[in-house]
Amino acid sequence: MFRRVADFLGTWDEERKGTLKILEALDDRSLAQASAGDHRTLGRLAWHLTTTLGEMMERTSLSVGAPPHDSPVPASASAIVEAYAKAAASVAEQVSGWTDATLEVEDDMYGQRWPRGRTLLALLVHQTHHRGQMTVLMRQAGLKVPGVYGPAREEWAAFGMQPPAV
Repeated sequence: MFRRVADFLGTWDEERKGTLKILEALDDRSLAQASAGDHRTLGRLAWHLTTTLGEMMERTSLSVGAPPHDSPVPASASAIVEAYAKAAASVAEQVSGWTDATLEVEDDMYGQRWPRGRTLLALLVHQTHHRGQMTVLMRQAGLKVPGVYGPAREEWAAFGMQPPAV
């Protein structure tokens, strides 16, 4: 749970950049990649990350510039990147208007009462969870996966090192 707005904003900036690295590695063809016929596609996961920024933060009385949660998945990877970048910047802008005391205010979150500091943590963890799912689908789609918390397998050579053994 976040107790200081500045701590969230610093973390959000890093996580936003990591998500953009993943989204920017997508191409239009890869958006249809799914692990099974009845599972979310890569495009649906990317769009879900984007629209959730507005949907979840709306529950805290913020008005984030994100597409509606039920809007259709764009056919273009670049449209998803553009919408995510705008929505993620809006999250930072909106939360920067809060005080540290605001993080203790509780809101209805899916039938439970959450302090806003917990909601911000959930927003980050939710995003990280789906980014992990996306990297698996990206490999299945033949895309190069960028490293977020360190080098991805394909990036070890840039460090003059062999990838870790599997």
